[in-house]
Amino acid sequence: MLLVACASTAPQHGYDYSKEPDPRRAEYVIGAADSLSITVWKNPDVSRDVVVRPDGTITLPLIGDIQAAGKTPSQLKIEIAKQVGKFVRDEGMVVTVAVHAVNSYSFTITGNVERPGVFSTQRYMTVLDAIQLAGGPNRFASPEGTQIIRRDPTVGTRIIPINYPAVLAGTETQANVVLLAGDQVTVP
Repeated sequence: MLLVACASTAPQHGYDYSKEPDPRRAEYVIGAADSLSITVWKNPDVSRDVVVRPDGTITLPLIGDIQAAGKTPSQLKIEIAKQVGKFVRDEGMVVTVAVHAVNSYSFTITGNVERPGVFSTQRYMTVLDAIQLAGGPNRFASPEGTQIIRRDPTVGTRIIPINYPAVLAGTETQANVVLLAGDQVTVP
């Protein structure tokens, strides 16, 4: 009986969802259009509120352009302290990087949903959340064939199969993957 119960909750696609990253369990990664507040203690001339440009850079006095996109606030803080340290000699220098507005987290919903398009949110979304945000599957949909197209610079493009009705019913909760910025969800 237990074996039958376990078999019914196993993913039908045989996909190992545990290998997919969950951005909620890691430090936020800065992206283009995010709004940052950079403070260098005792150096107000270097401190700025900035928006990350489409090329991923920000500009600060003294150090000029610095790559921000793709880094965590902690990584950016270290890089800024290192660059400012070339000009300002202060052993007690403290740099703070705060993300004021998350504007780079967006994903695309295509196919047979009520409102396909590009969506931006201030919080991470699961597949279920995202499809509901798009109004849910429309009457022409075959939602059991839903998939995420994920472009990863290190391993290339991956297709992640999602049985939307099973996720919605709660029988494949592991398939309710958290979307990454740039993901495309397709509902056939």
